[in-house]
Amino acid sequence: MEYLAKEVHNAYEAIKDGGIILYPTDTVWGIGCDATNEAAVAKIYALKQREESKSMIVLVNGDRMLYQVFNEIPEVAWQILDLSEKPTTLILDKPRNVAKNIIAPDNTLGMRIVKEPFCFKLMERMKKPLVSTSANISGEPTPLSFAEISPAIVNGVDYVVNLRRAEKAEKASAIIKLTGDAQVKVIRK
Repeated sequence: MEYLAKEVHNAYEAIKDGGIILYPTDTVWGIGCDATNEAAVAKIYALKQREESKSMIVLVNGDRMLYQVFNEIPEVAWQILDLSEKPTTLILDKPRNVAKNIIAPDNTLGMRIVKEPFCFKLMERMKKPLVSTSANISGEPTPLSFAEISPAIVNGVDYVVNLRRAEKAEKASAIIKLTGDAQVKVIRK
């Protein structure tokens, strides 16, 4: 547990100064930063060589943080989250209190509530949501283990979290888009 606290501290130190980190999530390895810091988000787009029109997601550590980002959460969102057997990213309308460059052109944002200890504790310390995007150059396959991550990504971040490097993820999260008019669209199973 002491080791986890040290990694949370180191990642927090990088993030609070506008840095970006490479870290294990509840699914695949991600590149992340403070979701309210537009300059840090721009660094991730540059590192991934990704167009800013392709939004990223935010991780939150519970209902309270979720309501910081979204004023209205459809009832169906709670039902999906309750019934999900694996990590599920929901795309919701009208995000707020986050960097403008992570919001999609249609004014939506993907979010996932995580229980994974490192992510949870880091956001507890940050008191803000954490950007999460797969640890790959845009267009390349999503790495399922730390060993598969490109050296360009590893060397391009400000801090690499030293946890769970030997583990292999099964796959990325499911993605479901919910619209204000109560439509549900499965984007990735």
